[in-house]
Amino acid sequence: THRGLPSPYLTVIFTLDDPLTVAAHADPLQPPASYRSLVGGLHTSPALITHQGRQSGIQLLLSPLGARALLGMPAAELANIDVEGSEVLGLLAERIVDRIRTAEDWPARFAVLDQELMSRLADPPIASRTSDEVGHVWRRLVASGGHGAVSELAAETGWSDRHLRSRFSDETGLTPKAAARVIRFDRTRRLLQRRTAAGSLLLLADLAADCGYYDQAHLAREFRELAGLPPSAWLAEEFRNVQAPS
Repeated sequence: THRGLPSPYLTVIFTLDDPLTVAAHADPLQPPASYRSLVGGLHTSPALITHQGRQSGIQLLLSPLGARALLGMPAAELANIDVEGSEVLGLLAERIVDRIRTAEDWPARFAVLDQELMSRLADPPIASRTSDEVGHVWRRLVASGGHGAVSELAAETGWSDRHLRSRFSDETGLTPKAAARVIRFDRTRRLLQRRTAAGSLLLLADLAADCGYYDQAHLAREFRELAGLPPSAWLAEEFRNVQAPS
């Protein structure tokens, strides 16, 4: 079992052999399903992916600011759900899967992705783009690691807090506050994973301070709510699932 944790990216996956089986989605009302390719939106709860001992494929991390150009819709339309890639990308998803499965090696597979995705972006499915104000707030949140008061960010755009929340949610599927929470959590769990993999001494109190939590208890509480289990339990579970570093 692998946990698909909340992050500041939409998930795009193309499988290379067995289908991707999502046993539990971020939205508990969405039934389990298997996918040849998958597109998943931003979410604030973990998804559970299962396999019988082997799984291979290519995963892309897509900024919500790029969702319109690649997917033809705002990221908000996919918030908390996963769909078969062809439902969003049409024949492009099937063509990518077929081509990467017949490619002879990894450089050839990545060349397929470069070619197909650049072709898509050269002629995007819709002309509209994310507003400058929403783009500004998203980039500020990412650059700060999920810090910054919503009122201050709203002031930078010239919008009211309420208008910013509405427009931001309509575009990404998350409020600015929820996005900041997910961005901070994603940075935290990546640091935790890297430090553990490097054999560094694990001090959750130091990690909490480094990532802007009030204290270790705050970090632990956020981890339980967003990952579904404490940091130590997640590490024990996750290190059975090795992925190529991004």
